[in-house]
Amino acid sequence: MRAARMSEDRSTAGVGLKLLARFGLVGIVATILYAALAIGLVESKWIGFSPVQASLAAYAAAAVFSYFAHKSVTFMSNGSHRSEAARFVLLTATGFAVAYAAPALLTAKLGLPPIIAIVVTCLLVPAVNLLMLDRWVFAQRGSGEHGDRST
Repeated sequence: MRAARMSEDRSTAGVGLKLLARFGLVGIVATILYAALAIGLVESKWIGFSPVQASLAAYAAAAVFSYFAHKSVTFMSNGSHRSEAARFVLLTATGFAVAYAAPALLTAKLGLPPIIAIVVTCLLVPAVNLLMLDRWVFAQRGSGEHGDRST
């Protein structure tokens, strides 16, 4: 009985680590996509985007990639795009708001160094995103190892 429980615990931990690895991989690719697009759009002579326009367009494109990659690769969800995409947009907007509010609060109001706000944002947003993507946005998943949320 004890051996079966230990094996089950390892299996659950393995599923959690695989989910975390897929989440991180999608996040890294989305970040690289954002950076490449932002640089390409701002450097393009024929598009003529300002740095802000380039950043927003690249962020939107990376968010679309992120949605589809998280839906199909990270969480392997079979839920409807109608509900999941709306939830994803809300979560993404919330993360964007935190990225705005953290520096405003921590540096302007509390007088902390900017690096503190950056670190808080870099840790808080992905952690909240992982939890909310797993438990709310892509909560509808198939059965099996990749669809198991028992972590």
